Amino acid sequence: MSEAKSSYHHGDLRAKLISTAMGMLERGEPFSIRAVAREAGVSATAPYRHFPEREALESALAAEGLRNLREDLIRDRALPTTAEELAEFGAAYVEFALRRPALFRLMFGNECNTDDEERVQAAAAVHELLAAAITAVFPDTDPLNLALGGWGAVHGMAFLYLDHKLTADSIEEVALQVRASLLAIFAAQPRS
Repeated sequence: MSEAKSSYHHGDLRAKLISTAMGMLERGEPFSIRAVAREAGVSATAPYRHFPEREALESALAAEGLRNLREDLIRDRALPTTAEELAEFGAAYVEFALRRPALFRLMFGNECNTDDEERVQAAAAVHELLAAAITAVFPDTDPLNLALGGWGAVHGMAFLYLDHKLTADSIEEVALQVRASLLAIFAAQPRS
């Protein structure tokens, strides 16, 4: 039995293909299903059992990225109860984008495949976390509209940094700017 065939029958091929594709993506290597199969050491046709086309593999990578983003948002922190803690969520979001730019662009660069239940669930988990955080900090506001505005702010800042429209000397400086910007938005009051 060849090495490619033996590796296909052992372990979780789908997970191996996603891991391989993620590595290629984050190293900046262009990938196709055949290139991922070659890198994973399986036959050229084996991946098609799990990913009938490249878009399905990209959707799986986006779902994994959304799960990773959610993990980053909750790592070492409780659900926010103050505006400052909510601003930390925003900083974590932008830091994720800057640490994993190729994945971030893949996650948000294409239309969400609403037929991919895994991706839909991963996105819903992030949205639910953010809605819960916003509701905890601003219980008397419309959490959907505030979440949309907050997401637009941090998402826009993430891309402004990724596209070098905003610059900073360190990730810490970026985090300070994101926090300060969000706190300014949260505290803004119209003139009477």
